[in-house]
Amino acid sequence: MTPPLYSIINERYIQILISGMVAFLVGIESIPVIINISRLKNLMDIPGERSSHSNKTPTLGGVAIFASVLIGYFIWENPDGGLLVHLSIVGVVILFFLGVKDDILILSPVKKMIFQIVASSLVIIGADLRIDNFFGIFGVYEIPLLFSFIITVFIFIALINAMNLIDGIDGLGGAIGLIASTTFGIWFYLNRQPALACLAISLSGALLGFLRFNFSKTSKIFMGDTGSLISGFLLTVFAVRFVQLNVSTRFDTKAYFNAPILAIIVLIIPIFDTLRVFLSRISNRKSPFVGDRNHLHHILIDLGLSHFVATCILSSFTILSTVTFLILDDFLTSTQSMILLVLLFVIYISVCQYLKKKIILINKLENQSKKSFI
Repeated sequence: MTPPLYSIINERYIQILISGMVAFLVGIESIPVIINISRLKNLMDIPGERSSHSNKTPTLGGVAIFASVLIGYFIWENPDGGLLVHLSIVGVVILFFLGVKDDILILSPVKKMIFQIVASSLVIIGADLRIDNFFGIFGVYEIPLLFSFIITVFIFIALINAMNLIDGIDGLGGAIGLIASTTFGIWFYLNRQPALACLAISLSGALLGFLRFNFSKTSKIFMGDTGSLISGFLLTVFAVRFVQLNVSTRFDTKAYFNAPILAIIVLIIPIFDTLRVFLSRISNRKSPFVGDRNHLHHILIDLGLSHFVATCILSSFTILSTVTFLILDDFLTSTQSMILLVLLFVIYISVCQYLKKKIILINKLENQSKKSFI
């Protein structure tokens, strides 16, 4: 006998999938309206010398992401959400208004940092969302309360801004966010955290809808600071909660003993690229906060690759790294995983340096060719 429709809809995995679909459809329907309003009110990004674009483009895609996530999540009751999800939504609302104001009027970095700390502290203090265990990495297990709070705030600020920094070419910020939120969403569902799974899959649907227009040539829109702040904040909530849950279930055979490493790997591009760029700027005696075209996505574009191809390469690297470390989880200790991660970072830096030298060589040959022609 076929079960009634309401019985099917009451299945949690069906609700989660519907939330993702609703978020996707809200994004698809709302973004054209936002594009039209942005053009009428001239709320556009004007290309600068560091830009990878040549045309003025609307920057309020984050408004659609915000609406899509909330509508997708709140179509169900989600009684198991608890204080963590409630405070996460409050943090998202705070960062939404911060992002919209910054996309339109431009805020100072200090003000942005203050509001990011406020939003992060809400979930860290109010919902006790903290990194309080290093899983034996280099012999470190439990972390003192104060240090746990400080390091978790740092992780939030670092990841939120890392997501903002990689949003420099079409699709990259959305694709990395889509991969990470889908990964966390599946894990949360499989580990009996349906409310977090619903929120994560809603973000996935919202980002998928955004990518449809972010790659468009005729109806292009950027997620702006609004989108990168919201997605960065939620992904950090998911990553920290993933680590925290694996601490509480560490005696379960399904727990990941390298959980902190896996959380990093899922967000490997924003973490690796931001760290590499900051180290490069500091080594050259420049402020780490002064922008340049030293990000890997800029390097790939300067090599002549399209935005779509560059995004596919970096997204594929994320997926391949995640799958590899998931497979290796049963065979490596936390310390060994960290060493492997460091080696991977060294390889990442080396590849970037090689590609930069290749660009310099190509430019030199082009200049010589122009001189010979003249």
